[in-house]
Amino acid sequence: MRPHFLSDVIYRASAFGCTAAAVGALLALPVSAASPPQVSTVAVQLKAVGQGFEMDGVVQPVKQSTVSAQASGRIVSLLVKAGDKVRAGQLLTTIDDSEAQTGVQRSQAQLAQAQADLRNAQTNFERARELRTQGFVSAAALDTADTQLKSAQAGRDQASAGTKQSSLMQGFTRVTAPFDAWVLQTQAEAGDLAVPGKPLLTLYAPLPLRAVVQVPVSRASQVLASSVIEVQLPLADGALQWSQPVSSSHVPTADAVSQTIEWRLELSPQSSKTLLPGQQVRVRFAAGQAQRLLVPAAAVLRRGELTAVYVASGKGFVLKVVRLGNEHGKEGMEVLAGLNASDRIATDPVQAGLMGAQAAGVIAAGQ
Repeated sequence: MRPHFLSDVIYRASAFGCTAAAVGALLALPVSAASPPQVSTVAVQLKAVGQGFEMDGVVQPVKQSTVSAQASGRIVSLLVKAGDKVRAGQLLTTIDDSEAQTGVQRSQAQLAQAQADLRNAQTNFERARELRTQGFVSAAALDTADTQLKSAQAGRDQASAGTKQSSLMQGFTRVTAPFDAWVLQTQAEAGDLAVPGKPLLTLYAPLPLRAVVQVPVSRASQVLASSVIEVQLPLADGALQWSQPVSSSHVPTADAVSQTIEWRLELSPQSSKTLLPGQQVRVRFAAGQAQRLLVPAAAVLRRGELTAVYVASGKGFVLKVVRLGNEHGKEGMEVLAGLNASDRIATDPVQAGLMGAQAAGVIAAGQ
């Protein structure tokens, strides 16, 4: 008899003025035992399920560029900030061009001098050639005039190239966007000293995007054997949907520290509209099907490090420890060890753990 039942009997008897002998007589009456809980069971089934594994990936822009300085000087202005949208050719930052402008003036003066020397050499050559036809100068004098003319032409060409180079260096003081993009981050501020190669800001094109996943070297063969690669992408309403990438490729080397291989999965523009660079996505590599034992996820009892199920037997239920594998959604959990295909397990592990619990019957898996 349960303790709370006894206390209830004593309390009620005392309330009605019963003596101790009467209470004892009441307790001596036979009490019918409570019926044991009936727990439904499900048969462990061997089913064909998809093989493979899932990993976390990161969304990256396919076209990303770090814009660096190509000229030396103080940064005069930084016209954009992180998050701004820029167009191809748009001015991003300006660098002090005082030194570059001086170089342009110097090269222009050198070009003017070279052109004057060329005109003088041309005049001397024509005069020497005319005098040679009249026999007043030797052939050596004509050759000397020809050599001076060619030297003046080379000097003119060199000065012209210097002018173009100085103009190009002056153009480097105006940094423009190489393509339509968003500004991801800035690495310099107005007043900083710019030198050739110094990063100024990072740009990325909003489309196309790709999912990048680092696959362990130990699973490289599984990935290569995968028949289907899918990426879990969010929809506009917040739901998740598995989608296949447009193309996939991998870097043919492994990282020496992490021992992983980088896989790049190009995403379609339609599926990339709701994604942002740096966002985490789920990547699934499927490699055919295999027969596996499956049990409903609700039938699994988890207590700390213990993972077990209640198996029906002739005397009720027996708790068995199991080792689980991948989860296959509505199909159930994959059991790697601890059960046989002929076992029946309780669908409600809490009820099956009560004293005297009995199996109510077998129901088909998935119902």
